[in-house]
Amino acid sequence: MTNTPANESWFSQRAQAQIHMDQLKRVELFNGRAAMVGIVLGIIIEGLTGAGIVHQIGLGALVDGYAACQAKFLPFCF
Repeated sequence: MTNTPANESWFSQRAQAQIHMDQLKRVELFNGRAAMVGIVLGIIIEGLTGAGIVHQIGLGALVDGYAACQAKFLPFCF
């Protein structure tokens, strides 16, 4: 069987797809590990400071306001 341009093109596309999938697997593995480290650090900091993860990233006011609205402490909740 001879290598025709169509055959070479197919092999090239298949190799590129395989390389892309290998890169994607490595990136997703790194993202998962980074997320696990972030959660563990957030939990450790929460234990040391008492500030929850939401407060650590600066969204505590939103959570506190929502909790106050649910408890009917704020008159302007909608």
